[in-house]
Amino acid sequence: MNKISFGIIGCGYIGKRHAETVASHPDCEVVALCDILPKTTSQLATSPLPYYNKVSEMLEAHPELEVVCICTPNGIHAEQAIEVLQSGKHVVIEKPMGLSRANCEEVIHTALTAGKQVFCVMQNRYSPPAQWIRQVLDDKILGKILLVQINCYWNRDDRYYFPDGVKHAWHGDETLDGGILYTQFSHFIDMMYWLFGDISNIKSQSANYKHQHSTPFPDTGMVQFEFNEGGMGCFNYSTAVWDKNFESSLTILGEKGTVKIGGQYMDQVEYCHIENYKMPELSPSNPANDYGTYKGSANNHHQVIQNVVDVLRGKKSITTNALEGMKVVEMIERMEAEFIQLPKI
Repeated sequence: MNKISFGIIGCGYIGKRHAETVASHPDCEVVALCDILPKTTSQLATSPLPYYNKVSEMLEAHPELEVVCICTPNGIHAEQAIEVLQSGKHVVIEKPMGLSRANCEEVIHTALTAGKQVFCVMQNRYSPPAQWIRQVLDDKILGKILLVQINCYWNRDDRYYFPDGVKHAWHGDETLDGGILYTQFSHFIDMMYWLFGDISNIKSQSANYKHQHSTPFPDTGMVQFEFNEGGMGCFNYSTAVWDKNFESSLTILGEKGTVKIGGQYMDQVEYCHIENYKMPELSPSNPANDYGTYKGSANNHHQVIQNVVDVLRGKKSITTNALEGMKVVEMIERMEAEFIQLPKI
């Protein structure tokens, strides 16, 4: 059976992760790279693969491509996905799928017209605690859900926005970055949607406490809401934590028990007390993605690529499909639409 051929658009840290993950899979191969920057300045500078500065050039030169991974700044995910889909390729889109519901809808429409698949990268779904709690909820072991609290307290300081003292090309840019709910915390909004469904009756407040010099958007916020399927919830988040990431946690109060999944990246079950239930031993979680001066969510990209292989071979369905990717973006839009801006301190 022939290997599935991949192209990579965006050759920064996350593009390098995709390239390495694809290359390590026995059923896949990377055949071309693309980035607007010179190859010598990219994270894949030593790669012998063909390198292009325009997406159109890569697509024209490599008709054999089957899948293209989009690993570029958030604000151009949707337009690049549309270009790739129109050329007859499947796409793997790093989070977020786009920066508005409208451009996500355009991606979905294009995919349906072209008859191609859209894989959204929401790799936190693959962590052992996430897989376990999804099964607990599917089996109704906690009973009715009463209250859900998600806390995401991270550090993103000048090491992120001004690496080596120079303003980053897109971190903190509103049109390319979109804000911390898109760039840092969309994985955890996806987790909330995947586990508990959609929300309504949203009330939000936010403030920019420590990043007035680096971003035009808030660095701290609190969102309260109700789940359409029952129970209430809150999402508390900040990138104003000093020095390093502190916590990404999920606490669930159900009528038959309480669970907290915590750690820096929602990768550890810290508390489980459920009526007539003994928690199984879980496999260890993968470490966080390490970008040198900062860290991100769990390194589960190998499972994302495995899902691509399984879907294209007709063995499984997509783990995070385009509709789910759009729903996460829509939820962020609705959260931000309700913002009450608090004064600076």
